[in-house]
Order: sequence, then structure tokens, then C-alpha cells
Amino acid sequence: MERTSWIEIDQSAYAKNLKFIQQLIGPNVQFSSVVKGNAYGHGLECFCPMAYDNGVRHFSVFSMEEAMRVSQSVPEDAEIMIMGFIHPQDIGEAVAHGFSFFVFDIGRLEKAILEAKRQQSKAKVHLEVETGLNRTGFDSKTLKEALKLCADSLDFLELEGLCTHFAGAESIANHLRIKRQIKAFAQRRKLLENRDLKPRYQHMACSAAIINYPKAIADLVRVGIMQYGFWPSKETFAYYSRKQSGDFEDPLTRVIGWYSRVMDVKEVAENDFVGYGISYMAQKNQRIATVPVGYSNGYGRMLSNQGKVIIRGQRFGVIGMVNMNLLIVDITNHPEVLVGDKVTLIGNEGEATISVSSFGEFSNLLNYELLVRLPESIERIII
Repeated sequence: MERTSWIEIDQSAYAKNLKFIQQLIGPNVQFSSVVKGNAYGHGLECFCPMAYDNGVRHFSVFSMEEAMRVSQSVPEDAEIMIMGFIHPQDIGEAVAHGFSFFVFDIGRLEKAILEAKRQQSKAKVHLEVETGLNRTGFDSKTLKEALKLCADSLDFLELEGLCTHFAGAESIANHLRIKRQIKAFAQRRKLLENRDLKPRYQHMACSAAIINYPKAIADLVRVGIMQYGFWPSKETFAYYSRKQSGDFEDPLTRVIGWYSRVMDVKEVAENDFVGYGISYMAQKNQRIATVPVGYSNGYGRMLSNQGKVIIRGQRFGVIGMVNMNLLIVDITNHPEVLVGDKVTLIGNEGEATISVSSFGEFSNLLNYELLVRLPESIERIII
């Protein structure tokens, strides 16, 4: 059955991005592929096996649900780390499956130890410490309590990591705050050393941090947006590019492409309105093409009268309101465009490009937000 649209995931582009990231972090640092948010919209069950085939053996997710989905899509030797939500009743399952997970309060740590004792096993935990994001994590007082509990329970705990989250490493506006976080993390680490507790990994660096704060690269890096071929921000790209010499080419390649086909072609008379409402009036006799993609497919209404698509190597503008299931483009003076022609919504065709960032310029949304809005029901295909 033909779908209204499909997404292509470029394995060679991913391999290129991985090579670049490995050059940045060095050979002795564990790369963890962050695949929360349905692998940033790339399709978790599609993306993770491809990443595994490219040598990735460590995956970071947000929730227990995502961890289960990853575990069912990759071989057993892959390690899975849960950075966020686990319902207390599911901690036993996390222990039983060998998932490692962040602990950021005493209650979760106690529950992990209790479940490990019940199973006569070990819970793999990462102690998340508060360093200035003020979201989740042990502060200096509660960390001391947690460390005592860890020291008394080593028969039932594997201390997989000591970690923290940065408060916006992609923006120069946060520079002093990030530097304070790095310093605070070092202070928290000393508390572990004083108790002779040695985590397997120390980790705090995300995509932006490995560019902007390379000294924050420790034993493991949690890389999300960059592995998919996107820079965390324009500032991060500018910072990296300024340090390069000679002819500089963007080392990242977008992994994702989104495509559909022309559903209908028709003529519209001058002064007629196009689509719902009165947002667009034909200025002359025009030719339009309808594409079976709308806001239910992740193509937002804010792109009405602003979005662009590519057909036969040419860029065409979206006209009128984006509907739930349809959008309309102006193909006046292009009689070669026919029903069934491929439509590029995100990606390249010849010299023309539609980037995710171009969506952001029209809609004031981040790359991250636009990507994760792509519905899971859209078919993903590895190319």
C-alpha cells in the first residue's frame, strides 16, 4: 500500500557523522547514541539497528518504554541507559533487563537496591548530580546521603556513572553558567573519591559541549542532534568553523529525508481564493499541485503561505492554509509537473535543498522540536 509520505534514513551519511564525532572525542571515550523522542524523529526501530550496524553499542533513552523498544530492536550486547522516567513499579524490570539508569533522589536509589536484593542481582545506576541546571539531580547535601547508601550496598549496586546535564551548552549566553557547572561537577566527583567510589563512567558532555567545551569530554559522551547531521545551534557551528583553516565544508550530513508525491494538479482562475479561508488569492490564472501531507503528518500550519517543497529539482512555494492532510503549492509556468511526481519536503534534489532549519526560520521552532513532531506512523526506510 502506497503511503502519503515516507522518510528515508541515509546510512552512509550517518557513518560520516559518526566518524567526525569520533575524531572529536578520541578513541577511548564511550559514544552513547541518544535516541529519545523516537530517535529525534528518525524512527527508533529503524534507526537503532542501523546505528548498531555502524558500530554503536551504547544507547541513551529517556524512559523505560523507550528502553524496551531499543532492546527489542538491537542485539543483546548493546547497552541501554535510561536518563529520565521510570515508574517505581518498573524499576525491577529495569534491573532485570540489565538497563542502567539515572538516580537523582534517595527514593529511586533505595528502590533500585531493594529490587536488586530481591532478584539477587545488581542494579546499574548513574548518580546524577545537580550542578546548576536545577532540574533533577542530587545536591551536595543529598549526594552525601546517597553515597553512604551506595557504599553500604555495593553487593547490590554497580556504579555505572556519575553524571550531570548542562544548562544550554549550545549558547554563548550560558558560558559562565556552564563553566560553573563543570567546576561543580569536579567538586561532586571528589566526594566519591573520598569514599573510594569509582564509577565506570563520568559523563556530562552533549553534542554542543564536545564542540564548545572539549574539556568536559570525560569517559562517555551523550550525543543526540549531531549524529543525525544537525548542529545544536548556529553559534556552535560558527564556533567550530572559525577554528578551521582553508576551504571549509560542513562535516555533518543530514541523515533524514522526507518525501511525498503530487496527488492532484489543476488550474485556478485569477482572483479566486485557494484552500480554506481567504489567506491566499490567485493574482493571475495559476496552476496548483496538491500534496497529501498536512499538519497531522507533522507539516505545521505555521508553514501556510511560507513553506517550500522541491519537485523535479525546482523549489515551489506553499500557498494557502496547510490542512490536516493536504498542502497546496504554486506550480504556475511549470507544465512539466504531473500527478505522481516525487515531492521533497525535507532533503535534496539536484541543486535544491529544503532543510529542517529552513522550517525553523519560518516557524520559530528548533530543529529538535520539528524533528520529534514527525509522526511515528510515517514509514522510515534505510537507504
